[in-house]
Amino acid sequence: MSQARGEWSSKLGFIFAAAGSAIGLGNIWRFPYLVGENGGAAFVLLYILFVIVIGLPYMFGELALGRFVQRNPVGAIQAIRPGSAWKWVGYLGVFTGVGILSFYGVIAGWTVAYIYKMAVGSFGGFGELISDPLAVSLLFAFFILLTSAIVYGGVSGGIERWSKILMPVLFLLLFGLIVYSVLLDGASAGLKFYLNPDFSKITGRVVLAALGQAFFSLSLGMGLMITYGSYMSKKEDLTSSGLYVGLFDTMVAFMAGLIIFPALFAMGENPAAGPGLVFVIFPKLFAQMPGGQIVGVLFFILLAIAALTSTISLLEVPVAFMVDEHKAPRKKIVWAVAGVTFIFGLPSALSQGASEYFTNFGLIPGRLTDPDFLSQMSFLWGDFSLAFGALMLSIFIGWVWGADKAADEIESGATGFGKLRGLWIFMIRYFIPLVIFIILLNLFGLFN
Repeated sequence: MSQARGEWSSKLGFIFAAAGSAIGLGNIWRFPYLVGENGGAAFVLLYILFVIVIGLPYMFGELALGRFVQRNPVGAIQAIRPGSAWKWVGYLGVFTGVGILSFYGVIAGWTVAYIYKMAVGSFGGFGELISDPLAVSLLFAFFILLTSAIVYGGVSGGIERWSKILMPVLFLLLFGLIVYSVLLDGASAGLKFYLNPDFSKITGRVVLAALGQAFFSLSLGMGLMITYGSYMSKKEDLTSSGLYVGLFDTMVAFMAGLIIFPALFAMGENPAAGPGLVFVIFPKLFAQMPGGQIVGVLFFILLAIAALTSTISLLEVPVAFMVDEHKAPRKKIVWAVAGVTFIFGLPSALSQGASEYFTNFGLIPGRLTDPDFLSQMSFLWGDFSLAFGALMLSIFIGWVWGADKAADEIESGATGFGKLRGLWIFMIRYFIPLVIFIILLNLFGLFN
């Protein structure tokens, strides 16, 4: 492999980087409010089941394709089917990386503001913050710069090195905050809600919500795992590496719930508070808690680190494409892609009250998502594009490249995969595309 492309220096480096890409605001911000809205522990069990049954087998497919060809999503598809229209599935992955980063970086910027707000004892004012055009633009710019500085360092010197630092810090913060939260008076009611399943709460809506969260939380569908797989050694056990990524991702989501629900019930707040849970409800809780100011600072540092480990991987997808396909020097192309992403993301930054036009953009129908530009981008890139990309990639891996060839690549260096080979081939060819198609239909409200 060309050292200009870069490769992981160790299995641990890959696991931390890939787990970091999967671990993000989806685990610590989105997962808890979905648990709250969908009845608690029964949703959690379904989520874990779907990660194992759907998410991991699909992830193995993306990793195998990347390692086999050792190129980005566009290059990998071109190598298997040169000159075909399938390359557009790869391009969709590249555009999706930029699209998600453009709005995700905005929310990530809010976490930085809240570290400061907690430190100075300012527990409210979320509406004022996100409607201040200068503040949100500077926060967004800061987070994109921070992300770019890490990706600029390359695969092993930048992404891997920082993932090895950030991931242990993330887990330390999680452990500390869990201990604090479960010892609060009244925390046991939250633990019961979160850990004691009431199976009567399971409805079609709950099943679909758990399915969507399991799939999206693993960063699947935009070819990110193709890119990360392309930096893997042929000797690496792809299945065990993928299992560790899934385990870490699920652990972080689960641990976030152990922080959030005991604290919510201890303070008498509604667990179904929705997306405002972290930025509106939690600062109120920190204002009432003993030692809440310090806990607040640590909580938002945790959130910022989780966001950063994801934004690194989102930026790496288009950067890897430019390095591979256009022989662009990494150190220049990082800043170019970051600049384009910042310009593309400014409407999202201004869409929470700073600009009337972008706040009520409303191009996508209101029955599917909110009218603000950020929500519209989140639906387009974070929901639809990921699911559609995953559907196309699962068909490409299972039928165009061929499930047998993909299974051969997974088996290379893996122990024990042979026994599950037939089941995996059935999953990637039939079951996984069907499930992703159902997720797509649900996005468009066909099951409401």
